[in-house]
Amino acid sequence: MLATDRSYAESVNNGPLLRVDGLSVDFHTEDGVVHAVSDVSLNVHAGQIVAVVGESGSGKTVTAMSVLRLLPKSAEVMADAIAFRGTDLQAMSPAELRKVRGGPVGMIFQDPMTALNPVMTVGAQVAEAVLLHQRKPDKKAAWARAVELLRLVGVPDPAQRVKQYPHEFSGGMRQRAMIAMAIANDPDLIIADEPTTALDVTIQAQVLALLKKAQAETGAATILITHDLGVVAELADAVVVMYAGRVVETGGVQELFANPRHPYTKGLLASLPRMDVEVDQLDPIPGNPPNMADPPAGCAFHPRCPLARARCETERPLLRDVGAGRRSACHFSEELA
Repeated sequence: MLATDRSYAESVNNGPLLRVDGLSVDFHTEDGVVHAVSDVSLNVHAGQIVAVVGESGSGKTVTAMSVLRLLPKSAEVMADAIAFRGTDLQAMSPAELRKVRGGPVGMIFQDPMTALNPVMTVGAQVAEAVLLHQRKPDKKAAWARAVELLRLVGVPDPAQRVKQYPHEFSGGMRQRAMIAMAIANDPDLIIADEPTTALDVTIQAQVLALLKKAQAETGAATILITHDLGVVAELADAVVVMYAGRVVETGGVQELFANPRHPYTKGLLASLPRMDVEVDQLDPIPGNPPNMADPPAGCAFHPRCPLARARCETERPLLRDVGAGRRSACHFSEELA
């Protein structure tokens, strides 16, 4: 398990806010069973920002959606534990879980245009998120809170904007509205699924700054799902690297960036443009991620790995401690130290 660099001892003593143990998710399709996630475990502590990174198809989003049971019926979810504030989310009824979604756990979806209702005004949708978690529903107070939230996330002229529909908002403004909904009820945990996807660089920077501000003001822990390592360096305390549905490395962001202990992490970092090192060209990871309906034997990364040997083709490496707060699933991680 991992915890934030800056408060490791304190967070461990207090226990995790969110604990996921042994999570596996299969999808039953016409082409067979797709093993989207296999034996994933992670802890998120209060106030911590944990980034879950990896290429498309690595299982990042499926892992996050499993926490709030937001996967389609075709998904078979198995876990030893999915506990929030010590309560087993798997044992909750649908009604009980609805009180958690949008309340103590806020969700920022990848595509706000499909997440927002096109026939409801933005203000009505933000107000609805507030009303659903009020003990005594007050529509007037909820509408005022919607205006306040849009102002908080930097939407100009919020008193008028609340009356507009999602198609009247730009992509960046729609994402701001999603963030407003996620923080509407002062959550303890925010799950942000690729919050800057499809936004231009300037808007990305604004949204990231807003996420950081929202996290600081609410004190919420955050799970940040992304493939953008620049975003990770900017925001995260700790990193979970996923490949082919499994966790392959975890650690504090500074240590992991400075000294990756898995070839896949090293490959991701080598393909990232850097301002402090002059290179003639980037070094992409060769090949493609595996077909999860028919994954390779042994280490799933071995067909693309520069360190791969015969052992990697038959024996899947276990995620093991490789230093203080560091874990790696590589037979030869010591060679990267």
